[in-house]
Amino acid sequence: MILEQELKGKTLSPQEVRSILKTDNKEIVELCKRASILPRKNSKGQTYFSYEEVKNLRKVQAMKNASMPPAKVASKQPSAILNILNSLRDMENKLSDRISKVIDEKLEGMDEVVVELIRCKTDNETLRQKIIDLNKEIYQLKNDLNTFKPVGLGFYKKKEKHIWD
Repeated sequence: MILEQELKGKTLSPQEVRSILKTDNKEIVELCKRASILPRKNSKGQTYFSYEEVKNLRKVQAMKNASMPPAKVASKQPSAILNILNSLRDMENKLSDRISKVIDEKLEGMDEVVVELIRCKTDNETLRQKIIDLNKEIYQLKNDLNTFKPVGLGFYKKKEKHIWD
């Protein structure tokens, strides 16, 4: 009785389960499906089984060896799950295709917009340089205009510019 209580609290690794059941991982997975047992993982991520689970797996293995047909629920469940997974996969593909199409349509004209933006920026810089050149020319013309002095009757005389001025 004390031995059984100790065994109930004990966990078994997949290697120990393989040696107890004298089988491979593939068959253990099949037995887990038949017995509706989900292997658990410890904090380190290692799979383990409880003693009770291994007892149930042993019973399922004995029934399997007696050539008992697999449970109908187990065979229907994977196909239903597969149908759901396939539907989700199809939906995901359709959504991603639609989103890609919409993005492509929206970005289709962006190349032309970028080229036009670059052209406008170049024109803007050219015009800015022209303004700078015209301002220099205006400054020179004003200086030249200031060299003329009114003499009378609408005549003007150019003042000589000295080097020291």
